Amino acid sequence: MPLYTPAFAALFLANLFLVASFATFFLFPLFVTQHGGSHQDIGIIMGSFALASAFCRPWVAEMIDRIGCKRSYTIGSLIMALLPLCYLLLAGKLSDFYLPLLALRLVHGVGLAICFTAIFTFIIDLIPVKRLNEGIGIFGTSGLTGLALGPLITEPILVNFGFPAFFLAASAMAATAFLLHLPIREKRQQEPPSSVAATPSFFSLLKTRKQLVSGGMALLFGVGLAASGNFIAPYAHDKGLDYISLYYLAYSCAAVGIRFISGRMADRVGENQIIPWGLGIAAAALLLVPLIQGKPLLLITGFIFGLGHGLLFPSLNAMAIRDEPYAIRGKVTGIFTGGIDSGSFLGALILGAIGQYAGFTVLFLFAGLVMLSGLLLFRLRPV
Repeated sequence: MPLYTPAFAALFLANLFLVASFATFFLFPLFVTQHGGSHQDIGIIMGSFALASAFCRPWVAEMIDRIGCKRSYTIGSLIMALLPLCYLLLAGKLSDFYLPLLALRLVHGVGLAICFTAIFTFIIDLIPVKRLNEGIGIFGTSGLTGLALGPLITEPILVNFGFPAFFLAASAMAATAFLLHLPIREKRQQEPPSSVAATPSFFSLLKTRKQLVSGGMALLFGVGLAASGNFIAPYAHDKGLDYISLYYLAYSCAAVGIRFISGRMADRVGENQIIPWGLGIAAAALLLVPLIQGKPLLLITGFIFGLGHGLLFPSLNAMAIRDEPYAIRGKVTGIFTGGIDSGSFLGALILGAIGQYAGFTVLFLFAGLVMLSGLLLFRLRPV
Protein backbone atom coordinates (compact mmCIF):
# COMPACT_ATOMS: atom_id res chain seq x y z
CA MET A 1 0.00 0.00 0.00
CA PRO A 2 1.67 3.29 -1.10
CA LEU A 3 1.89 6.18 1.35
CA TYR A 4 2.06 9.24 -0.90
CA THR A 5 -1.16 9.08 -2.94
CA PRO A 6 -3.28 11.85 -4.56
CA ALA A 7 -5.70 11.57 -1.63
CA PHE A 8 -2.81 12.05 0.81
CA ALA A 9 -1.69 15.13 -1.14
CA ALA A 10 -5.19 16.65 -1.24
CA LEU A 11 -5.70 16.15 2.50
CA PHE A 12 -2.21 17.56 3.09
CA LEU A 13 -3.13 20.80 1.29
CA ALA A 14 -6.56 20.99 2.91
CA ASN A 15 -5.00 20.71 6.35
CA LEU A 16 -2.36 23.31 5.46
CA PHE A 17 -4.99 25.92 4.58
CA LEU A 18 -7.26 25.01 7.49
CA VAL A 19 -4.42 25.32 10.01
CA ALA A 20 -3.29 28.58 8.38
CA SER A 21 -6.78 29.94 9.01
CA PHE A 22 -6.61 28.81 12.63
CA ALA A 23 -3.05 30.16 13.08
CA THR A 24 -4.01 33.67 11.99
CA PHE A 25 -5.71 33.88 15.38
CA PHE A 26 -2.35 33.71 17.15
CA LEU A 27 -2.53 37.46 16.48
CA PHE A 28 -6.06 37.72 17.87
CA PRO A 29 -4.81 38.75 21.36
CA LEU A 30 -3.89 42.05 19.67
CA PHE A 31 -7.60 42.49 18.82
CA VAL A 32 -8.44 41.90 22.48
CA THR A 33 -5.91 44.45 23.78
CA GLN A 34 -6.86 46.95 21.04
CA HIS A 35 -10.40 46.93 22.43
CA GLY A 36 -9.29 47.38 26.04
CA GLY A 37 -8.72 43.77 27.16
CA SER A 38 -6.20 42.60 29.77
CA HIS A 39 -3.88 39.57 29.96
CA GLN A 40 -6.59 37.71 31.84
CA ASP A 41 -9.11 38.60 29.13
CA ILE A 42 -6.72 37.11 26.58
CA GLY A 43 -6.57 33.91 28.61
CA ILE A 44 -10.36 33.65 28.94
CA ILE A 45 -11.16 34.53 25.32
CA MET A 46 -8.45 32.40 23.77
CA GLY A 47 -9.13 29.63 26.26
CA SER A 48 -12.84 29.53 25.45
CA PHE A 49 -11.93 28.39 21.95
CA ALA A 50 -9.95 25.46 23.33
CA LEU A 51 -12.62 24.77 25.95
CA ALA A 52 -15.28 24.22 23.29
CA SER A 53 -12.87 22.18 21.19
CA ALA A 54 -12.07 19.92 24.15
CA PHE A 55 -15.53 19.47 25.67
CA CYS A 56 -17.25 18.65 22.37
CA ARG A 57 -14.63 15.98 21.57
CA PRO A 58 -16.61 12.94 22.81
CA TRP A 59 -19.55 13.94 20.59
CA VAL A 60 -17.23 14.71 17.66
CA ALA A 61 -15.44 11.35 18.00
CA GLU A 62 -18.73 9.45 18.08
CA MET A 63 -19.97 11.44 15.07
CA ILE A 64 -16.87 10.56 13.03
CA ASP A 65 -17.18 6.85 13.78
CA ARG A 66 -20.89 7.09 12.88
CA ILE A 67 -21.09 9.28 9.73
CA GLY A 68 -17.48 9.09 8.54
CA CYS A 69 -14.47 11.36 8.26
CA LYS A 70 -15.39 13.17 5.06
CA ARG A 71 -18.88 14.27 6.06
CA SER A 72 -17.55 15.37 9.43
CA TYR A 73 -14.73 17.37 7.82
CA THR A 74 -17.22 19.03 5.49
CA ILE A 75 -19.21 20.29 8.47
CA GLY A 76 -16.12 21.43 10.34
CA SER A 77 -14.49 23.27 7.44
CA LEU A 78 -17.74 25.12 6.71
CA ILE A 79 -17.81 26.35 10.30
CA MET A 80 -14.17 27.41 10.05
CA ALA A 81 -14.86 29.34 6.84
CA LEU A 82 -17.96 31.15 8.12
CA LEU A 83 -16.97 32.04 11.69
CA PRO A 84 -14.20 34.57 10.86
CA LEU A 85 -16.82 36.60 8.97
CA CYS A 86 -18.86 36.90 12.16
CA TYR A 87 -16.00 38.72 13.92
CA LEU A 88 -16.58 41.57 11.46
CA LEU A 89 -19.72 42.43 13.43
CA LEU A 90 -17.79 43.24 16.63
CA ALA A 91 -17.18 46.92 17.38
CA GLY A 92 -16.62 49.22 20.36
CA LYS A 93 -15.05 48.40 23.71
CA LEU A 94 -14.43 44.77 24.64
CA SER A 95 -17.07 45.04 27.37
CA ASP A 96 -19.66 45.96 24.71
CA PHE A 97 -19.38 42.58 22.96
CA TYR A 98 -17.70 40.28 25.51
CA LEU A 99 -20.45 37.63 25.63
CA PRO A 100 -21.08 37.54 21.85
CA LEU A 101 -17.31 37.20 21.35
CA LEU A 102 -17.18 34.27 23.78
CA ALA A 103 -20.07 32.62 21.91
CA LEU A 104 -18.22 33.03 18.59
CA ARG A 105 -15.05 31.58 20.08
CA LEU A 106 -16.98 28.56 21.37
CA VAL A 107 -18.53 27.77 17.97
CA HIS A 108 -15.20 28.40 16.25
CA GLY A 109 -13.58 25.91 18.63
CA VAL A 110 -16.17 23.25 17.78
CA GLY A 111 -15.37 23.69 14.09
CA LEU A 112 -11.66 23.16 14.70
CA ALA A 113 -12.34 20.09 16.86
CA ILE A 114 -14.36 18.49 14.07
CA CYS A 115 -11.71 19.27 11.44
CA PHE A 116 -8.71 18.07 13.42
CA THR A 117 -10.30 14.86 14.65
CA ALA A 118 -11.79 14.03 11.25
CA ILE A 119 -8.70 14.69 9.15
CA PHE A 120 -6.28 12.81 11.44
CA THR A 121 -8.62 9.83 11.56
CA PHE A 122 -8.98 10.10 7.77
CA ILE A 123 -5.24 10.21 7.09
CA ILE A 124 -4.35 7.42 9.55
CA ASP A 125 -6.67 5.13 7.58
CA LEU A 126 -4.53 5.84 4.49
CA ILE A 127 -1.13 5.20 6.12
CA PRO A 128 0.51 1.72 6.03
CA VAL A 129 0.99 0.43 9.58
CA LYS A 130 4.75 -0.05 9.16
CA ARG A 131 5.13 3.61 8.15
CA LEU A 132 2.81 5.09 10.80
CA ASN A 133 5.31 7.51 12.37
CA GLU A 134 6.60 8.60 8.95
CA GLY A 135 3.09 9.12 7.56
CA ILE A 136 1.80 11.05 10.58
CA GLY A 137 5.02 13.06 10.72
CA ILE A 138 5.02 14.07 7.06
CA PHE A 139 1.30 14.80 7.07
CA GLY A 140 1.82 16.88 10.18
CA THR A 141 4.18 19.16 8.26
CA SER A 142 1.09 20.49 6.50
CA GLY A 143 -0.20 21.84 9.80
CA LEU A 144 3.19 23.18 10.79
CA THR A 145 3.53 24.95 7.44
CA GLY A 146 0.06 26.39 8.00
CA LEU A 147 1.10 27.58 11.47
CA ALA A 148 3.84 29.64 9.82
CA LEU A 149 1.90 30.84 6.80
CA GLY A 150 -1.18 32.02 8.71
CA PRO A 151 0.54 34.74 10.79
CA LEU A 152 3.13 35.43 8.06
CA ILE A 153 0.42 36.25 5.49
CA THR A 154 -2.02 38.02 7.77
CA GLU A 155 0.32 40.16 9.90
CA PRO A 156 1.08 42.50 6.94
CA ILE A 157 -2.63 42.47 6.06
CA LEU A 158 -3.45 43.43 9.65
CA VAL A 159 -0.84 46.20 9.77
CA ASN A 160 -1.86 47.74 6.45
CA PHE A 161 -5.60 47.10 6.26
CA GLY A 162 -6.78 46.33 9.79
CA PHE A 163 -8.79 43.56 11.34
CA PRO A 164 -11.65 43.45 8.75
CA ALA A 165 -9.21 42.34 6.03
CA PHE A 166 -7.54 40.03 8.55
CA PHE A 167 -10.83 38.19 9.20
CA LEU A 168 -11.60 37.96 5.48
CA ALA A 169 -8.20 36.35 4.87
CA ALA A 170 -8.82 33.80 7.62
CA SER A 171 -12.18 32.92 6.09
CA ALA A 172 -10.69 32.53 2.61
CA MET A 173 -8.06 30.09 3.86
CA ALA A 174 -10.64 27.84 5.53
CA ALA A 175 -12.87 28.01 2.44
CA THR A 176 -9.93 26.75 0.36
CA ALA A 177 -9.59 23.75 2.70
CA PHE A 178 -13.30 23.04 2.27
CA LEU A 179 -12.97 23.00 -1.54
CA LEU A 180 -9.82 20.87 -1.56
CA HIS A 181 -11.33 17.97 0.40
CA LEU A 182 -14.52 17.65 -1.67
CA PRO A 183 -13.18 15.34 -4.46
CA ILE A 184 -11.63 12.84 -2.02
CA ARG A 185 -13.40 9.53 -1.48
CA GLU A 186 -13.29 8.08 2.00
CA LYS A 187 -11.70 4.66 2.28
CA ARG A 188 -12.36 3.21 5.70
CA GLN A 189 -11.48 -0.43 6.37
CA GLN A 190 -14.71 -2.28 7.05
CA GLU A 191 -15.02 -4.27 10.27
CA PRO A 192 -17.57 -7.01 10.99
CA PRO A 193 -20.88 -5.52 12.22
CA SER A 194 -20.58 -7.39 15.51
CA SER A 195 -17.14 -5.86 16.09
CA VAL A 196 -18.41 -2.34 15.40
CA ALA A 197 -21.43 -2.82 17.67
CA ALA A 198 -19.19 -4.04 20.51
CA THR A 199 -16.83 -1.08 20.50
CA PRO A 200 -16.38 0.72 23.83
CA SER A 201 -17.75 4.20 24.42
CA PHE A 202 -15.50 7.26 24.39
CA PHE A 203 -15.37 7.45 28.19
CA SER A 204 -14.84 3.70 28.65
CA LEU A 205 -11.88 3.91 26.30
CA LEU A 206 -10.59 6.97 28.13
CA LYS A 207 -10.39 4.95 31.37
CA THR A 208 -7.84 2.52 29.94
CA ARG A 209 -4.28 3.01 31.11
CA LYS A 210 -2.89 3.55 27.64
CA GLN A 211 -5.37 6.27 26.71
CA LEU A 212 -5.15 7.94 30.12
CA VAL A 213 -1.38 8.29 29.73
CA SER A 214 -1.43 9.37 26.07
CA GLY A 215 -4.34 11.76 26.70
CA GLY A 216 -2.63 13.17 29.80
CA MET A 217 0.60 13.77 27.93
CA ALA A 218 -1.35 15.43 25.13
CA LEU A 219 -2.89 17.71 27.78
CA LEU A 220 0.54 18.76 29.08
CA PHE A 221 1.66 19.37 25.50
CA GLY A 222 -1.44 21.55 25.06
CA VAL A 223 -0.36 23.74 27.98
CA GLY A 224 2.93 24.37 26.18
CA LEU A 225 1.08 25.16 22.97
CA ALA A 226 -1.13 27.63 24.87
CA ALA A 227 1.96 29.46 26.10
CA SER A 228 3.49 29.61 22.63
CA GLY A 229 0.29 30.33 20.72
CA ASN A 230 -1.41 32.84 23.03
CA PHE A 231 1.31 34.75 24.85
CA ILE A 232 4.32 35.07 22.53
CA ALA A 233 2.61 37.86 20.54
CA PRO A 234 1.74 40.08 23.55
CA TYR A 235 5.14 39.33 25.16
CA ALA A 236 6.99 40.41 21.99
CA HIS A 237 4.71 43.45 21.70
CA ASP A 238 5.59 44.46 25.28
CA LYS A 239 9.26 44.17 24.37
CA GLY A 240 8.74 46.45 21.37
CA LEU A 241 9.47 43.72 18.83
CA ASP A 242 7.75 43.82 15.45
CA TYR A 243 7.44 41.03 12.86
CA ILE A 244 6.16 38.63 15.52
CA SER A 245 5.37 36.18 12.73
CA LEU A 246 9.12 35.46 12.49
CA TYR A 247 8.80 33.40 15.68
CA TYR A 248 6.17 31.19 14.06
CA LEU A 249 8.15 30.99 10.84
CA ALA A 250 11.23 29.69 12.70
CA TYR A 251 8.99 27.41 14.77
CA SER A 252 7.41 25.87 11.69
CA CYS A 253 10.64 25.55 9.70
CA ALA A 254 12.24 23.60 12.55
CA ALA A 255 9.20 21.41 13.12
CA VAL A 256 8.86 20.63 9.41
CA GLY A 257 12.56 19.96 8.92
CA ILE A 258 12.88 17.55 11.85
CA ARG A 259 9.90 15.50 10.58
CA PHE A 260 11.88 14.31 7.54
CA ILE A 261 14.40 12.73 9.90
CA SER A 262 12.41 11.77 12.98
CA GLY A 263 9.50 9.95 11.31
CA ARG A 264 11.52 7.11 9.81
CA MET A 265 13.78 7.06 12.86
CA ALA A 266 10.76 6.61 15.16
CA ASP A 267 9.47 3.76 12.96
CA ARG A 268 12.86 2.05 13.43
CA VAL A 269 13.52 2.67 17.14
CA GLY A 270 9.94 3.23 18.35
CA GLU A 271 8.13 6.41 19.34
CA ASN A 272 8.88 5.76 23.03
CA GLN A 273 12.53 6.64 22.36
CA ILE A 274 11.56 9.97 20.76
CA ILE A 275 8.92 11.33 23.16
CA PRO A 276 11.26 12.25 26.09
CA TRP A 277 13.49 14.25 23.74
CA GLY A 278 10.50 16.13 22.35
CA LEU A 279 9.26 17.01 25.83
CA GLY A 280 12.66 18.21 27.00
CA ILE A 281 13.40 20.36 23.95
CA ALA A 282 9.97 22.04 23.89
CA ALA A 283 10.16 22.75 27.63
CA ALA A 284 13.63 24.26 27.23
CA ALA A 285 12.31 26.70 24.64
CA LEU A 286 9.57 27.94 26.98
CA LEU A 287 12.09 28.38 29.80
CA LEU A 288 14.21 30.46 27.42
CA VAL A 289 11.43 32.93 26.50
CA PRO A 290 11.95 35.34 29.46
CA LEU A 291 15.48 36.00 28.17
CA ILE A 292 14.21 37.32 24.82
CA GLN A 293 15.11 40.97 24.29
CA GLY A 294 15.55 41.10 20.51
CA LYS A 295 14.68 39.38 17.25
CA PRO A 296 17.63 36.91 17.13
CA LEU A 297 16.64 35.16 20.35
CA LEU A 298 12.98 35.33 19.35
CA LEU A 299 13.89 33.36 16.21
CA ILE A 300 16.09 30.89 18.12
CA THR A 301 13.37 30.23 20.70
CA GLY A 302 10.79 29.63 18.00
CA PHE A 303 13.19 27.23 16.28
CA ILE A 304 13.82 25.24 19.47
CA PHE A 305 10.12 24.98 20.32
CA GLY A 306 9.49 23.86 16.74
CA LEU A 307 12.03 21.04 17.12
CA GLY A 308 10.27 19.85 20.25
CA HIS A 309 6.85 20.06 18.61
CA GLY A 310 8.09 18.26 15.51
CA LEU A 311 9.40 15.36 17.57
CA LEU A 312 6.55 15.18 20.05
CA PHE A 313 3.28 15.43 18.14
CA PRO A 314 3.62 12.48 15.69
CA SER A 315 5.19 10.23 18.32
CA LEU A 316 2.41 10.90 20.85
CA ASN A 317 -0.19 10.36 18.13
CA ALA A 318 1.41 7.09 17.03
CA MET A 319 1.59 5.90 20.65
CA ALA A 320 -2.13 6.56 21.10
CA ILE A 321 -3.33 4.95 17.84
CA ARG A 322 -0.94 2.01 17.43
CA ASP A 323 -2.61 -1.44 17.49
CA GLU A 324 -6.09 0.08 17.93
CA PRO A 325 -8.88 -1.31 15.67
CA TYR A 326 -10.35 0.83 12.90
CA ALA A 327 -13.79 0.89 14.50
CA ILE A 328 -12.59 3.01 17.44
CA ARG A 329 -9.94 5.16 15.77
CA GLY A 330 -12.25 8.16 15.74
CA LYS A 331 -12.57 7.90 19.51
CA VAL A 332 -8.84 7.33 20.04
CA THR A 333 -8.00 10.34 17.88
CA GLY A 334 -10.66 12.27 19.76
CA ILE A 335 -9.01 11.46 23.10
CA PHE A 336 -5.59 12.49 21.81
CA THR A 337 -6.64 15.73 20.12
CA GLY A 338 -9.09 16.44 22.94
CA GLY A 339 -6.22 16.15 25.41
CA ILE A 340 -4.30 18.80 23.49
CA ASP A 341 -7.34 21.08 23.40
CA SER A 342 -7.99 20.56 27.11
CA GLY A 343 -4.41 21.53 27.83
CA SER A 344 -4.72 24.54 25.54
CA PHE A 345 -7.85 25.66 27.41
CA LEU A 346 -6.45 25.13 30.90
CA GLY A 347 -3.14 26.60 29.83
CA ALA A 348 -4.74 29.74 28.40
CA LEU A 349 -6.84 30.24 31.52
CA ILE A 350 -4.15 29.50 34.10
CA LEU A 351 -1.32 31.19 32.22
CA GLY A 352 -3.51 34.25 31.60
CA ALA A 353 -4.09 34.59 35.35
CA ILE A 354 -0.39 34.06 36.08
CA GLY A 355 0.57 36.66 33.49
CA GLN A 356 -1.91 39.13 34.93
CA TYR A 357 -0.66 38.86 38.52
CA ALA A 358 2.96 37.66 38.25
CA GLY A 359 4.13 38.71 34.78
CA PHE A 360 5.39 37.00 31.66
CA THR A 361 8.55 35.55 33.23
CA VAL A 362 6.64 33.42 35.73
CA LEU A 363 4.10 32.54 33.03
CA PHE A 364 6.67 30.97 30.71
CA LEU A 365 8.66 29.33 33.51
CA PHE A 366 5.48 27.67 34.77
CA ALA A 367 4.58 26.45 31.26
CA GLY A 368 8.05 24.96 30.76
CA LEU A 369 7.91 23.09 34.08
CA VAL A 370 4.45 21.74 33.25
CA MET A 371 5.81 20.25 30.03
CA LEU A 372 8.77 18.73 31.88
CA SER A 373 6.34 16.98 34.23
CA GLY A 374 5.30 14.90 31.22
CA LEU A 375 8.49 12.88 31.72
CA LEU A 376 7.02 11.54 34.96
CA LEU A 377 3.67 10.70 33.38
CA PHE A 378 5.43 8.98 30.49
CA ARG A 379 6.90 6.43 32.91
CA LEU A 380 3.37 5.22 33.74
CA ARG A 381 2.64 4.05 30.18
CA PRO A 382 1.83 0.34 29.70
CA VAL A 383 4.82 -1.65 28.41
